[in-house]
Amino acid sequence: MSTINRNTLALCMMSAIGALIIGSAHAEGEPAPGTAGIAHSQGVYPPWQHGANNDSPVRGLSFTEPDADNLADFHGDPVHPSLALYVGGNYFFAMAPLVQAFEARYPQYKGHVYWETIPPGLLVKQMADGGTVTVGNMTWTVPADVYLAGLKAVQKQIDVGRLQAPAVPYVTNTLTIMVPHGNPAHISGLADLGRPEVRLAMPNPKFEGIARQIKTSLEHAGGDTLLNEVYGTKVADGSTVLTHIHHRQTPLWIMQGKAQAGVTWQSEAMFEEQAGHPISHVDIPAADNTTAIYAGAMTTNAPHAEAARRWLDFIRSPEGLTIFERYGFKPYQADANGNAG
Repeated sequence: MSTINRNTLALCMMSAIGALIIGSAHAEGEPAPGTAGIAHSQGVYPPWQHGANNDSPVRGLSFTEPDADNLADFHGDPVHPSLALYVGGNYFFAMAPLVQAFEARYPQYKGHVYWETIPPGLLVKQMADGGTVTVGNMTWTVPADVYLAGLKAVQKQIDVGRLQAPAVPYVTNTLTIMVPHGNPAHISGLADLGRPEVRLAMPNPKFEGIARQIKTSLEHAGGDTLLNEVYGTKVADGSTVLTHIHHRQTPLWIMQGKAQAGVTWQSEAMFEEQAGHPISHVDIPAADNTTAIYAGAMTTNAPHAEAARRWLDFIRSPEGLTIFERYGFKPYQADANGNAG
C-alpha cells in the first residue's frame, strides 16, 4: 500500500471510528463529553460510545454521532496493527481492560492492537474474504491473527484449515434472560418466552453462535413446542425479532421498549446492570441452562504470530482471568472427560 493510500485510510478511519465503546462499567454509564442532553432529547441512543476502546494515540478529527455515525464493534488503528483480534462480540465490554492490561505487559503493542467484536459467524465470513469488511461507505482489510469464539466454532475452523491447532479454552459462561428494569412482562422463566404477547429479541441462528445454546435450553424447558413457538411461530408473526448483533441490539431494543425480553449470556446482563442501564435479568435454572466454553486459536497464516501467541497466553493468565471474572465468567477447568467444570 502506498504512503498516500495508507495515510488516506488512516484519516478516514480515525474520522469514522472516533469515539468507540468503553470497557469498564463505570465509564460506560457516563455521558460522553458534550452529549449529556442527547439521551433526554433524542430518546435512548447507543449508550456505549465514549472513546476509551480506541487506544490509537493519534486520532485526528473526532466525528461520531451516537445515533447516526458510529462503529461500535471496530477498534483501534487498522493501518499499522501489530496484533489483529477477531472476537465474538458477546464480551465486547471486557476487551478494553484486557487490551489495556496486555499493552501494559507488552508496551511495544501500545496503540497497535486492532480488534473486532461482531458475531462469530460473521467473523468467519470476513476471514474467508481475506479480512476485508465494509461498514456503511467504508471498506478496509485487516487479516486476523487470532479468532476467539465458542470452542466448537473454533475447532470447526481448525478442521477446515482456517485456524491452526490447538484450540485454547479460557473461560465459561451461562445463559440468562435479559429484561427491562422492573420486569414489566413478569417473565419468570424460559416457558414465559412462548407467550404470544411477549415481544422478544432473539439471536439469529444463522450466524450468532449463542442461538445453538439457546435452542438447547428452550428444548430442556419446554420441548419442541417451546422451541418452535419462540423461533418459529413468533418469528412468523413478528413477536420475535431476530438480531444481527445481539450484544448491541438486545439491550438497546429493551431500553427502547421494542422488546420485553431476550436470552443473552449472563455476563452481558451483568455488564448492563453494572453500567447503570435500566436492564435486569431472570436466572435460568441449571437444569435448563447451557454452559459455553470460550476458546481461541491462531489463524493459519497469522501475520503477527508472536503477538498472537502472547495474547492467547495472556487471556489464560491470572491477570486476564481476573478481568473476565468481573463480568461473571468462570475460568475454564476441564474434567477427566474434557468437559467444562
